[in-house]
Amino acid sequence: MNIRPETTVADFTSDQEVRWCPGCGDYSVLKAVRKTLVDVGAMKENTVFVSGIGCSSRFPYYMDTYGFHGIHGRAPAIASGAILANPDLDVWIITGDGDALSIGGNHFMHILRRNFNCQILLFNNEIYGLTKGQYSPTSHEGTKSPTSPMGSIDTPVNPARLALGSGARFVARAVDTQQKQLGEILKAAHDHKGTSFVEIFQNCFVFNDEVFTDFTDKKKAKEKQVQLQDGQPLVYGNDSNKGIKLDADCFGLSACEFEPGNEKEAGLITHNEKNRALAMMLAEIEPGMPVATGVLYNNPDDTYETVAYQQLADAKASHHGTGRSINEVMRQGFTWEV
Repeated sequence: MNIRPETTVADFTSDQEVRWCPGCGDYSVLKAVRKTLVDVGAMKENTVFVSGIGCSSRFPYYMDTYGFHGIHGRAPAIASGAILANPDLDVWIITGDGDALSIGGNHFMHILRRNFNCQILLFNNEIYGLTKGQYSPTSHEGTKSPTSPMGSIDTPVNPARLALGSGARFVARAVDTQQKQLGEILKAAHDHKGTSFVEIFQNCFVFNDEVFTDFTDKKKAKEKQVQLQDGQPLVYGNDSNKGIKLDADCFGLSACEFEPGNEKEAGLITHNEKNRALAMMLAEIEPGMPVATGVLYNNPDDTYETVAYQQLADAKASHHGTGRSINEVMRQGFTWEV
């Protein structure tokens, strides 16, 4: 019996110099992904990283696995082809808010609804970092940049809500510097069979520094984030005395304070990862409400490649696909002579 040797982080570390700006949040994500591959027992020869264009898209160079640095926004198309050709591959798509949601928006939407078995990590820093600081689809209104010196007037895209609206079966949010939660989310995404989408709030200290500080700063995180746990009430706060309940008057969520231990009496919502409606509400980032991080939605369904291969097997088993040449197949059905 052959036993595979255990891997280490070094086994997934390439010999390429990491060329991100010192202090970039991408380093934290790279560290977390390498550790996750070790924790899940990934095989280097079956692991593929596919990216588009942007700072985050240099990721495949830094992984000692197979990789493909694609063109702007087209990583999902490349990944889809790889998965369909070989469903045994463990495919990770690395993208940014500009790459995935602007030029790649159409590809992003369709891989989610088709549900290929892969992980999509979207590094969201609300800016185009590689091209020197233009506003992106996720930039806040009023963001000043080389292309919006008076402030962006665009309404920003909410990646999690867009993913849910596109039919994603797994949607999660994480913060680059919160390594423990990030690692847990990456493992959950990897365990999910289908397209897993993880939005990672990532700091670009050069062009958009501290854009998420209001809820990611260590001193503010407990008061400004609700970390989701399936089957647990939505509780947050330094003293765990704040929670989220359903507001019947506005058909939405509202924050409240309660005495610790009285979650039921306070009417707090219990998180249910299979509740898409709840996930859509938690995906919204509203003033005065904590930002929901963790797994918002996790409800597996058949993957595209599984159904495609079953369809192929069914065709071969039927009389339509038994023992006929390609010439016979091409000449079947409606033909005529001129």
